[in-house]
Amino acid sequence: MDTQNFSVINLETHSTKDTLDSHVNGELTVIWRNLDELIPNPEMVYLNLVNPGEIKGPHLHTKRTSYFYCLQGKMVIVVQDKDGNHHEIETDHHESKLICVPKGIITAIINPTVHPTKILVLADIAWKPNDNEMKNVNFDNYDLDKWRK
Repeated sequence: MDTQNFSVINLETHSTKDTLDSHVNGELTVIWRNLDELIPNPEMVYLNLVNPGEIKGPHLHTKRTSYFYCLQGKMVIVVQDKDGNHHEIETDHHESKLICVPKGIITAIINPTVHPTKILVLADIAWKPNDNEMKNVNFDNYDLDKWRK
């Protein structure tokens, strides 16, 4: 995993089977387990809901690394890396991808659809009200208006 910029981790998935006749009845996706050492001891897990057509950010976290997994809908995460380059990471609830955004990286989360998007977020440091750990910022040379409808 790239600790200076963002990373996309393809997650392990397994088909689940019915106990009576062994037909496939679903799927299990491993998002975090301590033996994989993908996420160093998450201290917080929360659900982030993004309303249709809305943008959260851009902002950065000064102390916290966050991991995003799309539970429902579609999301686009725009990341400005340390070199000032912008990356648009699109994923939805059909893909088993975990997006890692380290502290100090500017990020915006976008719901480009007409339905709410639910995102599972794991963080290595727990959020506390009024801790001033998140900073609202602007992207350099990136037009967020293209996502606004």
